[in-house]
Amino acid sequence: MQSEPAVKPVPHLNGPEKVRPDAAVQTPPLHPPRPAWVEVDLGAIARNFLRIRQDAPASLAFLVVVKDNAYGHGAVPVAHVAVNAGAQFLAVATLEEGIQLREAGLHLPILLLGERDPAEFPWAVRHDLTCVLGEPRLVPLLAHAAARAGKRVPVHIKINTGMNRYGIRWDNVTPMIEAVMAEPSLQWEGVLSHFAQSDESDKTFAREQLRRFHQTLDQLEQRGIRPRWRHICNTGGYLDLPEAHFDMVRIGLLPLGVYPSRVCRRIAGLEPALSVKARIVAIQHLQPGDTVGYGMHYRATAPRRIAVIPVGYGDGFPRVRNTGHVLIRGQRAPLVGGVAMDAFAVDITHIPEADLGDEAVLLGRQGTETITAFDLATLRQSVVYEALVCWQPRLPRHYIPATAAPSVPAP
Repeated sequence: MQSEPAVKPVPHLNGPEKVRPDAAVQTPPLHPPRPAWVEVDLGAIARNFLRIRQDAPASLAFLVVVKDNAYGHGAVPVAHVAVNAGAQFLAVATLEEGIQLREAGLHLPILLLGERDPAEFPWAVRHDLTCVLGEPRLVPLLAHAAARAGKRVPVHIKINTGMNRYGIRWDNVTPMIEAVMAEPSLQWEGVLSHFAQSDESDKTFAREQLRRFHQTLDQLEQRGIRPRWRHICNTGGYLDLPEAHFDMVRIGLLPLGVYPSRVCRRIAGLEPALSVKARIVAIQHLQPGDTVGYGMHYRATAPRRIAVIPVGYGDGFPRVRNTGHVLIRGQRAPLVGGVAMDAFAVDITHIPEADLGDEAVLLGRQGTETITAFDLATLRQSVVYEALVCWQPRLPRHYIPATAAPSVPAP
């Protein structure tokens, strides 16, 4: 992690408040300081991979999804940890994400999820990014781009088993695969589908999708056609549908220590790797009748002590009013008033020792208390994925390195 900064005094904003000598901001080297940051524990991710590997059948391959900056954790550092943990594939959603990984020196296969615009094909071929195709009309266009580059490129065919987003319908797959196999510059390497709902208790539709996937594979087998890689499972499918593992599973959230739902199976010992932290930058003393923030949505009914946290909806924190908490000195401090673009306030009346420069945890653990991604998803009225990818680039990322091979005690 970054070196310890020199201690700098914090300005006195409220006469009677005392400023501790250790009230300093940890800052990344060569970057301007900001008293708010995202912290990612790469060691936790490495340990999570080991736990997952211990949980899985020995023959099962893992494709690690690092799209959207590895769900806010940092695509390049997470990808390097994944490679060291034995991942066979990486996957991203955009061409730029794939090129970023190549330029960072990652050489294992990278799958481009979703469908591509034909203008992207020369770039994908140039950077050895494996395209997923689900539209038959794109087959000759990718083949042409590969032939012009003098390459034979692998292809994975997406089967639409009922999600109706990408892919060729499950009952009409064979002609498209035969078209791929007929192109000298293409190598049919894999076939995949995607569950619409695999992480909830009701698996009825997931099992129907699995039946359709099997139906397609059986039809191909009857023609003597079988790809090297068959994959349909996302994290929820990996956890709850072992009969759908096939050759490889695609996991994104799980190595980060986060589950896609509250009801899917748990693996003992997984650790959330991402925290969001800030420091108290101002303290206000309210008298009865005083209000807080834009719109005056909080009014004190008794003397209160309020801390200002320099994070707002411009950083990705939910734009809420008088709901939610942060952790300060190991205790929950409730939000008061509304969240502004750059700041919000919390009530620290019950934490008299709280002071300027104290660390506030917006997401993560402090002492025995934890604010989870599910807690923030509830605040956002959204899903846990958004609670991770929402943090904006103006929040600096601090990485705790995975300095050694992970050692995991028995749970």
